[in-house]
Order: sequence, then structure tokens, then C-alpha cells
Amino acid sequence: MVREKEIFLKNLLQFLDAVTILVSFFITFFLMKYVRQAFRLGEMAFAPSFDWPGALFFTENNLIILISAIIFWIFFLSLFRVYNDFRVRSFWKIIWGIFQAGVATTLAIGSIVFLTKMTLTSRLFVLAFSFDSAVLLIIQKYMLRLFLIFLRKSGYNSQNLLIVGTGKRAQRFIELVKQHKEWGFNIVGLIDEEPARIGQRIMGIKVLGKISDIPHLLHNYVIDRVVFVVPRSWLGRIEEAIWACESEGVGIYLSLDLYNTKISRVKQTEFAGIPLLEYETFSAKEWQLFVKRAMDIVISLTGLILTLPLFIFIAIGIKLSSKGPIIFKQERCGLNGRRFTLYKFRTMVVGAELKKKELERKNEMRGPVFKLKRDPRVFPFGRFLRKTSLDELPQLFNVLKGDMSIVGPRPPLPVEVEMYEIWQRRRLSLKPGITCIWQVSGRNMVDFDRWMEMDLEYIDNWSLWLDLKIIAKTFFVVLFGYGAY
Repeated sequence: MVREKEIFLKNLLQFLDAVTILVSFFITFFLMKYVRQAFRLGEMAFAPSFDWPGALFFTENNLIILISAIIFWIFFLSLFRVYNDFRVRSFWKIIWGIFQAGVATTLAIGSIVFLTKMTLTSRLFVLAFSFDSAVLLIIQKYMLRLFLIFLRKSGYNSQNLLIVGTGKRAQRFIELVKQHKEWGFNIVGLIDEEPARIGQRIMGIKVLGKISDIPHLLHNYVIDRVVFVVPRSWLGRIEEAIWACESEGVGIYLSLDLYNTKISRVKQTEFAGIPLLEYETFSAKEWQLFVKRAMDIVISLTGLILTLPLFIFIAIGIKLSSKGPIIFKQERCGLNGRRFTLYKFRTMVVGAELKKKELERKNEMRGPVFKLKRDPRVFPFGRFLRKTSLDELPQLFNVLKGDMSIVGPRPPLPVEVEMYEIWQRRRLSLKPGITCIWQVSGRNMVDFDRWMEMDLEYIDNWSLWLDLKIIAKTFFVVLFGYGAY
């Protein structure tokens, strides 16, 4: 849980540092023009001109300095623990670590220059390069810290925990979570088997019920993880609760005094030194989720820019075809039941929701979803938008905000979720998307149960390559309007 995120953050920091040092190398080169002019130091070796061609020529002849600097900086930053506990460490300690790493790197590069007899290498450049790198690294780390703090305060990347247990070990766990708010964990409630404790508060957190109440609580609270910090005597009581969490795709963590336990689909992890066994129905590495989110941002932002003229054309078409707003807003259920506002171009007449009850007997889709091929509420231009899937374009804003992904199960209505069977709720364990297997496999020609099965197949077999294939197939489906009405 925390450990995996810290490893991913460390790798990300190392990559950013390598880029920062590379940028520092070129900044130092261009600054040397003014430094040498100010102190009348004359020309610098391998610098025929202070422009990009000159910079590339200089880099070719000092490549060993650049590569050595990147390697030494990252090595010494790791050695002086700059990457350790980055989000919770004092920033002054980070600055001190960067200073120590800078001194060590300068000495190491100086040794290389001396041992390899690089007589033409500018010692002044090496010193300036180390100084500039240190300054840029401090600025970069400061901006990154501010960005991470902003994300936490904005509610992004936070997770809601339900803690099962109220004993000393559970209280220690709660205390750790409270001490480190920057981890982004929010405890929504506690579980205890003592009926008299239900409704009481322990360490400021309310006891919501007994273990048998967990399935009900999963439906009434937004819960991302259930953490069992229980004594060994409770093992026989939590089996059904674990099954309920697995069925709905909610992550499970067990803190137990057990070792070398052989359980299917289980991963050993730790939380601030507390050993945990992690059960997950959706498995992905942190770097894969990072790439998926980066793809979402790039694709949605690019799509919004490229389709801006189309937005204007559609807006005019809607206004000329039907009275009412251009954008239709509707509350949908996202990751683990989070509510958000979904945006679409309006394709129905105003008041369409009120007329839905009159048409429910004509529903052509089994299950809680309502689909009607010749829906009389859809105006002609709206029918064109639906056939071409252009009505979905505003959802790129949902993707950019982080409520949705480009690829993922379609976000259901809250009323639909209430009618889901237990096994169907697991589709909420992944962030909803604009397109998924269902969209590229016939959409409205696929019955509801098969639709749900497709979403679970996507969750169980997820990979970045699968996302790319679905995106490619989506272009074909949209182009020919396959399965849309």
C-alpha cells in the first residue's frame, strides 16, 4: 500500500532528477557566455558559439561529464536519503541532502576529469554545472512538494478506509494514519463485535457496526479499502466479510500474526512497519496506473483542442434543433461508488427524465438499464449525435478532471447501482471510462448480463496494451456507428 507508492515515487523522483540535471547542463552552457564575458575569461574549449549547434558540439565533447553527473547525482541523492520519505520529510533536510550530494558529485566529477586527463575541460564549467544543478533540484523538489500537497488538499488520490478492529493494534494503526495526513487516507469508520460500542467513538472515529454489517456499509459509504486489524480469535468471523469485499472489488488488507500463509491472489505488503496481507481483484503496478493517467490527460487535452470547432458546430445545431441547454448534466457513480457529474451534449428534449416512466414498459434492455432504439424523446439532431457518438465529447472534461478515464466501464446511474446484483457491483472497482469492451462489441446489441461480464473481463485482464487496442477499435466503431442508436 504505502510501501509500493513510495518505491514508485522514488523512481519517479530519480527520473525527474535526471531530466533536471540534463536541463541544468544546457542552462550552464548558455550562462557561461555571460560569466566569461563579465570576468573576461576568453573562449571556452569546445564552444565555437553559444547557440544550439554550439551546445550540441559542446555536449558531444563533454558527454562523459554529463553522463557521470547524472549517475553521481542520483547515487549520492539516494545515499544521503533525499528520496526517503519524501512527502513527510523536513524540506530543510532535503536541502541539506542535496547540498551534500552536490559536494560529493563535484568531487567525483573532478576526480574523473583528473584521472582521464581531460585537460581541455573547463573547471569553471564543472563548478557552475554542479551549483546550477543543486539550485534547480531544490526548486524542482519544492514545486513537486507543493504540487503533492495541492493534490491531497484537493481530494485527489485519496482513499477511504474502513477499519475492522478497535484493539491496541488497531488504535496504533489509526494513530499512524492520523499522524500522516499527507498519505491521503481517510478513515470513514470502525467495526467492532461488541454491540455496546456501536455508535461510540474511539480515537474520534465512530464505530459503524459489526462484521456482519460490512456488506451493508459498502453500499452506503464510499469505501476503497477494508483493513482488518483483528486478533487471531476473529479469523472464523471475517470470511464472509472478505468474500463480500472481493465480490464488489473493494481492496482488502489483513494485519494478522501469520507467516508464510498460502492464500490465492494475495500480496505481502506493509504499512509503516505493520505486516499486511493484501487481496486485490484488480492488479496493476503504480507505474502502469501513472502511464494510464498520463495517457488520459494527453488524449483528453488533445481531443478537446482538436474538436473545439466541432464543439461550436454541435452547440449551434442543438440550439437550432431544440430549446434548452447545450450540455446535459447527470449524476453518475464512479470509482467505488463516488458520485460525480457527467457531461454530454443534450440529445433529448427538455424534461426527458420525467417522461421516462411512460416509456419503461418499452425498454429493450434486460436489467436495470433503460435502452430504447426509437426513443421519442430524442430530437433528430440528437439522434445524429448519438449515432456518431459525438454526444460523448464533453466527457473529455470528465477525464481531464479525473472523474473518468478514456478506457473503463461506463459510469452507471445511482438508481441502476441500487438494483445491481452483488457480482455486478465489482465493475465499480475501476474508474469509469468513455469506452470499453462493451462499446467496441456491439453496445446496445449486447444484453445487460453480458455487458457486465465484459466489464469484469476488462478488469481481470487489464493492461496498457488492452487499453490501446480498445482505443483503436473505438475509432472504427465511431466511424461506422456500430451498435449505436
